[in-house]
Amino acid sequence: MTSRHARATDAVACIRSGQRVFVHGGAATPNRLLDGLVEHAPRLRDVELIHLHTEGPARYAEARFADSFRVANLFVGANMRDKLDGDRVDYLPCFLSEVPQLFRSGRRPVDVALVHVSPPDRHGFCTLGASVDVAAAAVAVAGTVIAQVNPRMPRVHGDGLLHVSRIHHLVEVDDPLPESPPLPLTDDARAIGRFVASLIADGSTLQTGIGAIPEAVLAALGGHKHLGMHTEMWSDGALELLRTGVIDNSRKAVHPGRTVSGFVMGTRALYDYIDDNPSTIQLDIGYVNNAAVIARNPKVVAINSAVEIDLTGQVCADSVGPRVISGVGGQMDFIRGASLSPGGRPIIAMTSRTAKGASRVVPMLRPGAGVVTTRAHVHFVVTEHGIADLYGKTLHERARALIAIAHPADRDGLTQGHG
Repeated sequence: MTSRHARATDAVACIRSGQRVFVHGGAATPNRLLDGLVEHAPRLRDVELIHLHTEGPARYAEARFADSFRVANLFVGANMRDKLDGDRVDYLPCFLSEVPQLFRSGRRPVDVALVHVSPPDRHGFCTLGASVDVAAAAVAVAGTVIAQVNPRMPRVHGDGLLHVSRIHHLVEVDDPLPESPPLPLTDDARAIGRFVASLIADGSTLQTGIGAIPEAVLAALGGHKHLGMHTEMWSDGALELLRTGVIDNSRKAVHPGRTVSGFVMGTRALYDYIDDNPSTIQLDIGYVNNAAVIARNPKVVAINSAVEIDLTGQVCADSVGPRVISGVGGQMDFIRGASLSPGGRPIIAMTSRTAKGASRVVPMLRPGAGVVTTRAHVHFVVTEHGIADLYGKTLHERARALIAIAHPADRDGLTQGHG
C-alpha cells in the first residue's frame, strides 16, 4: 500500500541504519528526498548511498555526515570529485552494462530505492522519466521504493514503467529538472566534428554523449541520411537531426523507427520532446549497452572521449593519474559493440591538448591512470589535427599514427620519447 506524505522528510523516515540506498541519477536526481534524508542524519549510522552521477549539492557526502552516510559512486560526477576520498566516498568500477546484474544478483543488494518519477497515468503507471538506465533494476530488487512525483518529469516509453502500487512512500513535488545546456563550440571541437562526420556513412547507427565534441559531431551531420540512434545517453545536439529527419532510425535492425537510450540529460526542450513520445524509448542499460545487442545494428559508430592515450593506444578515460573524475561507464560496451557491428566504427575523439596545454597523446599513461579501453579495442582516434586508424597496426605503426595527430608543438617530443 502506498503512503502519501506532505513532506519529503516523512517519506524517507522508514530508512534505517546499515541499509543500502539506491539514488536515481542524472536529470532524475531526487533532491527533495535527499534533502529529507539529510535531516535524518542524527539518527542514522552507516547508510550506503549508491548511484551513478547525480545533479545537485549532494550534501549527504559532506564530511560532517561521515558517521551517517557512505557513498559508492558507480560514476563520479562533478558534485563528487572533491569529496572522493577512497574510503567514506568511494568509486565502484563496473561496466555500465553490468550494473543491473550487480543489483539483481545480490552481489550489491539494494534495500531502498529513491526515485524521481512522472505522475501516474489513468492506469496508475508512473515512469522513471529521463533516467531508466540502472534505476529499473534497482527498483525491481529494492525492498522499499520511495518516490518524489513531479509533473515536470517527462513520461517516457520503454522499461521505466512503475505502477504506483509498487511505490511504498511518495511525496508530490513541482520542481524544475536539472538542465545541461549545450556548450559553445570551439574551432577545435568543430574540426573534430568534421573529421568524425567523415567517418560516418549514411544509414549508420550512432552512439554519442554529452559535451562539446559530441555536439560538434552532431552539428556536422546535417547532410547525412537515414541515421539511427542506439546510445547510452543523448542530449540536445540530436534534437535538430531528429526534427529534420536526418535521424529517422529507418536502417536499424534493433528497434527500427525508434531512438533507443538508457537516459537523457539536456534542456527543457529535450525533456518536452521525449514526453509521451513513442518514437523515443528508454530501456534497461543492461540491454542497451549489451555489446551483442549493439552489434546487431548496422554501421554502428561509437563516439567516445579520453583523458589521455598512450602511443600504444591504451585509453585512460576515467581518471587524471590516480584521481578518479568520472567512471568506466559504457565506453567499452560500445567500443566493442561497434567493432563487431557490420561496417561499424569505434572512435575515440578528443582535443590534442588539455585546457592547461598538456598533450593528451603521451608516451605512457600517468602513474595510477586507469585503462578504460585497451589497446586491442581501439580503432580510430580523432583530434582536431586528423584521424589515426590504429586497427591492424603494430605498436610502432600506431605510435607514428598517433604522433601525426598530436598537437604540432608536441610531435618532436613524442617522437624522441618513443625512440
